[in-house]
Amino acid sequence: MIALDHIVIAAATLEEGAAWVAKTFGVRTQAGGKHVRMGTHNRLLNLGGGTYLEIIAIDPEGKQPVQPRWFTFDSSAMQARLAQGPALIHWVARTDDIERDAAQSPIALGTIHPMERGDLRWRITIPADGHLPGDGLAPTLIQWDVDDHPTNRLPDSECRLISLRGWHPRYDSLHLADGIWRIPPCVEIGPLESGSQPVLEMAIAAPSGLKIVAGGPGAGAHQ
Repeated sequence: MIALDHIVIAAATLEEGAAWVAKTFGVRTQAGGKHVRMGTHNRLLNLGGGTYLEIIAIDPEGKQPVQPRWFTFDSSAMQARLAQGPALIHWVARTDDIERDAAQSPIALGTIHPMERGDLRWRITIPADGHLPGDGLAPTLIQWDVDDHPTNRLPDSECRLISLRGWHPRYDSLHLADGIWRIPPCVEIGPLESGSQPVLEMAIAAPSGLKIVAGGPGAGAHQ
């Protein structure tokens, strides 16, 4: 079983990311915690249906990890991108057998790492150089090793994910059409004309109305 787990918004600081969510959706994010092994920390927003939005940033109090941070945080390109504002960069798919699904992936997703945050435990795929698989359009895989999913701890934000869509100019060569990427309930990845930039777009029904947010290489999240 593979399903959408969460959507990743990167930010230069958690405060900046939280302010962006408040302005965009009219709601407050909830405190998450620290990822000690990766030198990052996060805040969360419940999107209903077992999915959530993650705001993630480099932890200024954390130590430099042994390997490059996930989500390309250590790259000059990502740092320049986040200087423009928070960015919709990636998505994570939940699996009940991460070894099987990572091995079957048409795109190399990296090594499976055990991780923890507080009393949460999970395994996740992380490329050795920290890059985003498929320019962010192919998912990172996660398997939760606890009975209590993070969304069960989050209050209802009254925000609901309507869709998550992506487009990539090398759609076929990256095998983004393969069955593993047809993720329920609402992920759709499609082709773009040659020369276009990869795009990831989410639509969220929020208390302040329907919000459509897009992100792509070199650009922050925008409506």
